[in-house]
Amino acid sequence: MNKEFSFIIITFNEEILLPRLLESIGDLDASIYILDSGSTDGTVAIAETAGAKVLQHPFENHPTQWDFALKNFEISTPWVICLDADQIVTPELKTLLEEFKDQDYADVNGIYFNRKNFFKGAWIKHGGYSPFYLLKMFRFGVGYSDLNENMDHRFIIPGKTVIWKKGYLLEENLKENSISFWIAKHNRYSDLVAHEEVERLMQIRSQTLKPHFWGSPDERTAWFKQLWWKLPRYVRPALYFIYRMFFQLGILDSRTGVIFHFMQAFWFRLVVDIKIDEILKAQKGTIKTTKPAHPLTFLIKFVLLFLLFYYFNIYYFGVTTPGIHYIPFLANHLNYISGLRIVLLKSGAGLLNLMGFTAITDDYDLLLAGHGMLRIVYSCLGLGVISFFAAFVIAFPAKRKSKAWFLLAGVIGIEALNVLRFVLLAIFWNKKEHHIIDHHTIFNLLLYLIIACTLYFWVRHNDESNKANPASSSSV
Repeated sequence: MNKEFSFIIITFNEEILLPRLLESIGDLDASIYILDSGSTDGTVAIAETAGAKVLQHPFENHPTQWDFALKNFEISTPWVICLDADQIVTPELKTLLEEFKDQDYADVNGIYFNRKNFFKGAWIKHGGYSPFYLLKMFRFGVGYSDLNENMDHRFIIPGKTVIWKKGYLLEENLKENSISFWIAKHNRYSDLVAHEEVERLMQIRSQTLKPHFWGSPDERTAWFKQLWWKLPRYVRPALYFIYRMFFQLGILDSRTGVIFHFMQAFWFRLVVDIKIDEILKAQKGTIKTTKPAHPLTFLIKFVLLFLLFYYFNIYYFGVTTPGIHYIPFLANHLNYISGLRIVLLKSGAGLLNLMGFTAITDDYDLLLAGHGMLRIVYSCLGLGVISFFAAFVIAFPAKRKSKAWFLLAGVIGIEALNVLRFVLLAIFWNKKEHHIIDHHTIFNLLLYLIIACTLYFWVRHNDESNKANPASSSSV
């Protein structure tokens, strides 16, 4: 019997998945402990046939389930490996475990495994999902379950941890091949996350881990979570989806992968935000209200700022373009319009090249091999849309910090969509065909619709924040 480590697995109706996992770890000759939460299928019989020790405990959430397992199983090995039933130990990871000796890790308390996640049979390679490190192996009695999390469980390991980058876990829940199962599961999860976030808003729940961007994988996750909680509800799902698709290259995943990113990054997060609103509205009787800013004041500020931004951009374009009003110094050293055009062109070409096309650019043109040339002029840069968006956000009476974050994220989001437009035009737009509505009009209509929806939810979020904390609201 393996004297170095034991396995703990939590289950609920896993007769389809559990045999795969047990087969993948069978040769390791390690003790197996299974905490079941009332399975009604053959899960328990499969576990007992494999020689596992089984306990039952009603399911509340993953952190409490793992806490019960770590406190109630009589583990005799110095290390434990905590796995979910939908995971499989790969041969590479099995080799590392076969060679594992406690004395070789005397100064280490935890080990991260590298996970490969699958959805409907497709490996999710991009969008921040690969590499993805999970702390699954740690010293028994040293590591513990983080009860400050409601759904996104993790283990807290004091002391040193290491990462096995080639120690892959495969995670694929075959039951999620039915999208109805996936939706029902994440609908339950959204309840847990929404209640957790409300408790954090009320400051009755805190983070156990110290957020640190350059720390361990879990400390970095804690840092991103703090950022997430500060973003406006309803806006952040769209920002996260754009971030996953473009900045983390989720668009390069298969059709199934893109569906996964949409459902997991946007749909699920949007449902959470809706449920947070429902919880807060149920507590509305305890919220004090304050007199809102006069709408005419906001309207005047908005119009003046929009005209200022819009015509300043046109003026600056004029003085940086050869002609009567040309100013060489501005054109050569402070030409943000030319800089933006180059960034957009390079980004579009880079994305096309990543997608397997061949694209090159100069200062004005994007050339896609086999498709033709796309010229980017002033009207393509989105400065009018950005002027509208910036004027609205700056004029609206909200916290300065909220406006700064939203403005930055909005401008990045607008230009990310602009890059996507260039990519789609380069691939699909047929310049020889007659179009009743040109692509600039189509793009602007769609973009203004997206912005209108985003601003609506941002305004609602800030109105509710001001009602809850009237003393903290400030405007510019």
